[in-house]
Amino acid sequence: MFKNTEITFLGTGTSIGVPVIGCDCAVCTSDDPKNQRLRSSIYVRTPEVEFVVDTGPDFRQQCLRAGIRNLDAAIFTHSHSDHVMGFDDLRRFTVWDEDELEVYARGECMKRLRAAFPYIFDGENRYRGYLKIAPVLIDGPFQVADLKVTPLPVIHGKVDTVGFLFSRQEKRLFAYIPDAKELSEETKELVRGIDLLILDGLQPEQHWTHLSIGEAVDLAKELEVKETWLTHFSCRVDYAALEPGLPQGVRLAWDGLKLTIPS
Repeated sequence: MFKNTEITFLGTGTSIGVPVIGCDCAVCTSDDPKNQRLRSSIYVRTPEVEFVVDTGPDFRQQCLRAGIRNLDAAIFTHSHSDHVMGFDDLRRFTVWDEDELEVYARGECMKRLRAAFPYIFDGENRYRGYLKIAPVLIDGPFQVADLKVTPLPVIHGKVDTVGFLFSRQEKRLFAYIPDAKELSEETKELVRGIDLLILDGLQPEQHWTHLSIGEAVDLAKELEVKETWLTHFSCRVDYAALEPGLPQGVRLAWDGLKLTIPS
């Protein structure tokens, strides 16, 4: 019987993925698999539930690669295309007439999902093989089977965006913040001193809507995080060149990486 909590990085790339179309840089032409990145998403498995956070345009490919055969829920951080446009591929997890998938999103994100996929929300296509959902608006902490999920407000451009803190019986397991330029004071206090943080670290250079790697490192230090994994990389991140220079406790994630949190 599966007893732990397992996190699989389905993708660790930014909105255009890596390799980038038409780019001949050293990372885009690299044969290092850790430099090949689909759009950012994670799959979480516990003894009681299996779910994903975000379904980008690579979602089908990611599920096949990771061998995902069951999902109980999908949770969304925000409405940018690289986090939602694989939504319809969730249909393979509601094949039978009685199947239904819980979908959690904040108001703006749910509204955009409805606009992009009206046939999923209109109640007229609840047949075998179609995506059948139970939409739940996020307006505070919520429960997904054995996990308490707390939204973490962040600043990421002009789009309403959150990360998530996952806990079980008041024990914080990990936090996932793939897109952020700044963390609210509320969010900082919720994750301060946490054992495991997965955090946006777009590239070495400054960016107007994402944390740079240096900013992410400084933030992890400020928050006294025990173990930080960076994600959501552009092609300016060469794994072999940058990973060795990171401080203790901070690592670069890669597609397919699995992290296990013991029960």
